[in-house]
Amino acid sequence: MKEVLLLKGKRSWKSLLLILTVMMTCAATAQNITVSGTVTDEVGPLPGVTVLLQGTSRGVTTDFDGEYVIEDVPSNGVLVYSYVGFATQMVNINGRNEIDIVLQEDTEALEEVVVIGYGTQRREAVTGSVSSIGGEELRDIPSANISEALQGRLPGVELAQTSSQPGAPQQIRIRGTRSLTASNDPLIVLNGVPFAGSLNDINPNDIQSMDILKDASATAIYGSRGANGVVIITTNTGRQGQAAQFSYDAFYGVKTVFGEYPMMSGPELVALREAANQYENGADEMDDVNTDWQDLMYENSLITNHNLGVSGGTESGSYNASLGYTKDAAVLPEQYFERISFNGTLSQEIGDYIKVGFSTNNNYSVRNGMNLGIYDVLAASPIASPYNEDGSLKRVISLAADDMWVRTRKSIENLGDSWIDQSREFGTFNNFFGELEIPGVEGLKYRINLGLNYRSTHGGSYTGEGVFSVSESTLSNASINNSITTRYLVENLVTYDRTFNDSHRINVVGLYSTEETKFNSSSIAALGIPTDQFQFYNLGQATDEIIIDPANQGYYRSGLMSYMGRIMYEYENKYMLSATLRSDGSSRLAEGHKWHTYPAVSVGWNLGNEAFMENVEWMNSLKIRAGYGETSNQAVDPYSTLGLLATRPYNFGPDNYAVGYYVSQLPNPELGWEYSTTYNFGVDFSLLNYRLTGTAEYYITNTNDILYNVVLPGTSGVGSYTANIGETQNKGFELSLNGVIFDNPDGFSWEAGLNLYSNENELVALASGTSQDVSNNWFEGHPINVIYDYERIGLWQEDDPYLDILEPGGNVGMIKVRYTGEYDANGVPVRQIGPDDRKVIDVNPDFQGGFNTRLAYKNFDFTAVGAFQSGGVLISTLYGSSGYLNMLNGRRGNVDVDYWTPENTGARYPKPGGVTSGDNPKYGSTLGYFDASYLKIRTLTLGYNFDKETIGDLGFKDLRLYGTVQNAFVLFSPYYDESGMDPVTNSYGDQNSAVAGYPSRLLTIGTNTPATRNYLLGVNLTF
Repeated sequence: MKEVLLLKGKRSWKSLLLILTVMMTCAATAQNITVSGTVTDEVGPLPGVTVLLQGTSRGVTTDFDGEYVIEDVPSNGVLVYSYVGFATQMVNINGRNEIDIVLQEDTEALEEVVVIGYGTQRREAVTGSVSSIGGEELRDIPSANISEALQGRLPGVELAQTSSQPGAPQQIRIRGTRSLTASNDPLIVLNGVPFAGSLNDINPNDIQSMDILKDASATAIYGSRGANGVVIITTNTGRQGQAAQFSYDAFYGVKTVFGEYPMMSGPELVALREAANQYENGADEMDDVNTDWQDLMYENSLITNHNLGVSGGTESGSYNASLGYTKDAAVLPEQYFERISFNGTLSQEIGDYIKVGFSTNNNYSVRNGMNLGIYDVLAASPIASPYNEDGSLKRVISLAADDMWVRTRKSIENLGDSWIDQSREFGTFNNFFGELEIPGVEGLKYRINLGLNYRSTHGGSYTGEGVFSVSESTLSNASINNSITTRYLVENLVTYDRTFNDSHRINVVGLYSTEETKFNSSSIAALGIPTDQFQFYNLGQATDEIIIDPANQGYYRSGLMSYMGRIMYEYENKYMLSATLRSDGSSRLAEGHKWHTYPAVSVGWNLGNEAFMENVEWMNSLKIRAGYGETSNQAVDPYSTLGLLATRPYNFGPDNYAVGYYVSQLPNPELGWEYSTTYNFGVDFSLLNYRLTGTAEYYITNTNDILYNVVLPGTSGVGSYTANIGETQNKGFELSLNGVIFDNPDGFSWEAGLNLYSNENELVALASGTSQDVSNNWFEGHPINVIYDYERIGLWQEDDPYLDILEPGGNVGMIKVRYTGEYDANGVPVRQIGPDDRKVIDVNPDFQGGFNTRLAYKNFDFTAVGAFQSGGVLISTLYGSSGYLNMLNGRRGNVDVDYWTPENTGARYPKPGGVTSGDNPKYGSTLGYFDASYLKIRTLTLGYNFDKETIGDLGFKDLRLYGTVQNAFVLFSPYYDESGMDPVTNSYGDQNSAVAGYPSRLLTIGTNTPATRNYLLGVNLTF
């Protein structure tokens, strides 16, 4: 019985094991299921998404409609969904047969990819100096001009205002000024091809990203065109498989004067005239009159911007198109900038190996009233009334020593056809490409880029008889000017990009390119236009002189041919190497000197990926890099090697004329390249779980064989010749920090960014045996941009000794400047102050930069963007002698200044009616120099983003409303404290002043259109 029970027990265990085995087999069989679904983003279906069974190599990709089917997967397995630019998602199957996924964009991953020229690279692998900013960040500052939105946002990139007129471009300098007479402007690359236009030709709404290449190891790939840095702009594109998506972005705003020019009121001018005791009231002046001429000229104006876009794609292609309109009116009458732009991109795959496409950028713009200045408005006497007794406007007012045409908004608007100043520009910039993946060789591609560009400018002006003149009989005059620029570019590129054994990545690029530019311009002027209705449209009808000045006609044709090779190598994401060799040939240079070959190399080490850094939890990444490179510059006028001839008409009697020719510039058969060598050292880091990221860099750039117009003595009979003479150096430090201060899942976040940079510029050498060029304000051992003038140290007072020695004929209360001469044994100066006491004054700031911050709570966001500068010299021609608005004699309207009187000896400005130089106080130029420091809040924006569920019922995908204040306020500015004006330059040194007192390269504050503070309301809509 016992044996039977034992046998039964054994059988029971066997049966149990058999049952369990069958159950496990059945269960295992039951767990292998088929899963299907759709993968989308916020826009629509995503084709090409990888769906992978975790832990295996089994996977599928989504089709054109974003759908997928993966078979024979465990019901308790995990599916991994991944797509470039989106955050990877892992989903437990949990026995489900249908799983739909919505992928979210991975913002950090997108920002890690930068455009480096003829390709892209992960930020972590970049070894050169590259600063980047996204299109959304640029649009934090709503603007019709990219350069305005870019100012203060990137380290080492200085944007200076050259004009305060609507639509005016800004001057861009990347890591300082290198050249003396050649161009210092950076190269602009649009969608991978060098751009023949300006930043003003690109609609900010179309920009996806901007990448700035700063050091030679990064810019060398573009050769001589990139000698001053490279601005790479990538515009918006569609996405394959994306349903058509429309967007509408607009803002509308009011512009108000930021700060009027600080001119004296009527009573203040009366007091000044009494103190100077030089002028009596003119026929139209009365002491009890107080006219605000600026108030009669300015009026709040409007700015508007609209942009409509569409993007999408098919299974094998993508497209994007946008139409934009901008109008920016000044506070001055009839002065505005208007632009219409159309841009588009298209790419299409043909089979498995071929891809073709194009991008086009087109714009038509109008500038009106840009020759309208305000000097006469500021110079008009405030004690003169512009009105007749019946309330009508006078035509002319008679002042103490001058008659002036009455300039008010009403008088200009009443001109009708008797005044116009207009420039119309059209540009079309097109790039066609074809790309072939070489079958059988993984990673090998050939690409051809064809750039075709056309730009034309047509300008005309007309001023009717007696307009703006005190004499009604002044002849009417008109002029026209036209120019056409055409350029073609052909680039042949071979690229090999492979990763081996998951450790070695190599990218090789080879380039052969050629380009040609043609330019011609013409200008004609005429006097005595028969009727206002003709304006500038038929100069042949002029009754007086028709002028065709040979100096105002132009033509050139130039070409550039290039070969380039670059290799980038990366090992285990730890060690990086990039090496470039480029050779350029320029038609602008002399035979035997046309070609120049230069290398560039940079290395990087990602310490953060080393094993010994694994336990450093507070540091997420750390990379050090170094680079060396050479670049060159051939940006001189074509035909400089050949010299120039000029004409001289001769009169041999009333009817006998002849034209002679003479050499105005000597040829130089040895003219060659100006070249620079750059050393760059950088550190990139991220800390505290990526909450703080930053970059620090130091660079040195030496520029040799500078292209320089050598001025010859008058006895030579020739003005100048172009030669390779001199050397400059730029060195500086850059720091960029970005931090996430709060990131609360409940809805509050706070981000902030700061960039800081300094640049030391030095003119190391001029021509052999020459240490200075006073006519151009160039001095060895000093920066390129300097002032050569006296140093003001105060005003002469009653108890000051040596006035009669240092300033014979001078007076107490006049400007006192520093004496640099010798003293005798008793400490008495041995001579009077003279030209030898002038000194070189550096106008460059000690450091500058910008900052931005963004706070968000649920659907609200607030953004502030600012810029700052410390040190340097700001030149204001308003206060200096070249502006003729601070003469301190009572002749005309005068700047409101605190001047010296016996009762006010602590004043900054001299005694009215004192010793003069010409019409100005002696040493009056020194009154125009101010500390250039400032901190400016450039933009304040408050926005609201509507809930997607709420607007989804209306057919919208995204809707945002915002309000913005531009040029909000200024702090820590001595010039603002003195004048109440914007402490930002608005003119070149030879513009907008009564006389040209400074080299054109220096930027000043002159009598240009007033700066404004703008109040905007905007909308961003996607549907």
